[in-house]
Amino acid sequence: MKKSIKDLGDIKGKRALVRVDINVPLDENKNVTDDTRIQAIIPTVKYLTERGAKVILMAHLGRPKGEWNLEFSLLPAAKHLSKVLGEDVLFVKSPVGDGADEELSALKDGQVALLENIRFYKAEEAKDDDMTFANELAKLGDFYVNDAFGAAHRNHTSTAKLAKVLKPAVSGLLMEKELRCLGEALNAPTHPFTAVVGGAKVSSKIGVLENLIDKVDNLIIGGGMAYTFVKANGGKIGNSICEDDQMDVAKAIEKKAQDKGVKLVMAVDVLATDDFSGNGKNEFVDINAIPDGFEGVDAGPKSREMFADVLKSSKTILMNGPVGAFENPKFAQGTKAVLEAIVEATKNGAVSVIGGGDSVSAAKKFAKAEDFTHVSTGGGASLEFIEGKVLPGVDALDD
Repeated sequence: MKKSIKDLGDIKGKRALVRVDINVPLDENKNVTDDTRIQAIIPTVKYLTERGAKVILMAHLGRPKGEWNLEFSLLPAAKHLSKVLGEDVLFVKSPVGDGADEELSALKDGQVALLENIRFYKAEEAKDDDMTFANELAKLGDFYVNDAFGAAHRNHTSTAKLAKVLKPAVSGLLMEKELRCLGEALNAPTHPFTAVVGGAKVSSKIGVLENLIDKVDNLIIGGGMAYTFVKANGGKIGNSICEDDQMDVAKAIEKKAQDKGVKLVMAVDVLATDDFSGNGKNEFVDINAIPDGFEGVDAGPKSREMFADVLKSSKTILMNGPVGAFENPKFAQGTKAVLEAIVEATKNGAVSVIGGGDSVSAAKKFAKAEDFTHVSTGGGASLEFIEGKVLPGVDALDD
């Protein structure tokens, strides 16, 4: 267990240096087009301000690669955050040095400041052990809070090194919830436990599959990665995506599942197309008999029903990856059916956790966040957490 802000004593008048993930999309007029990540940090910000702390937020936007490129300025995020909080957020143009001290000296108890993009500094992403930048940042706060689960897999100064020099170093409420929900689903699930693992490539999900086979009762494999399994077993997959160099891995995963008594659930029929735009010929075929010139792009009706039956009888569900090319509405029915089954299972008392960028996009498209027990804010971070890897941003916090 990591310490959280709830474990801190009296923080009135103290400066909380808080790493958040507000890497939000902006339109050409620099307006925030999706503020999910900003909304997600509000409980932590309010918890600290209501107890009289001076809150100094650190974050990144995009990949400026250590250059001062105002294209990636966090000023639009500061303006949006001001609107959401209903009070002015002080925007600090120079995060370290005398400029920062001067700007932050005006910060009152219960007020919020946001530092300019921390990735404007090369030292933020430096791979070395030099702690100079961490020590500079540490001067800004009296204690450190990491609420940026989405960046917790990065061994950067503001996400990991800083926690070693600024103490106490604790998790925010969002980080705490992520660790609790993902951790309980993986390590203390109510059975039957079903995982849905989708996406295009087996190679990107090997660690996830390996780790989950030790924990689940059912493993639904969907999306493009299923065709590598089908081909490894002698099926005809037409022009479907396939990693020939991963066929041995697919066979090994099948064998491990069999040895562990895990039910491997794979599509039996798919929607195949001869034109990925969806404007060509689209037809349902057996997954082992996809005609030449066609590629599988979504789970077929029999598969959807089979997936739904497994999900509705589960007590814990973890979804990491869609089961079709859902970005195209013509190829979205499989993923939609899976999410609808998860929503129904959740209503009937199952614990459901959606993790990983594409699954989260699909969940937003076909349902509401509150329909699930937890929708993770971390793409790469939740993937690595599900693989069982140590996340540097979590590891550095106080136990």
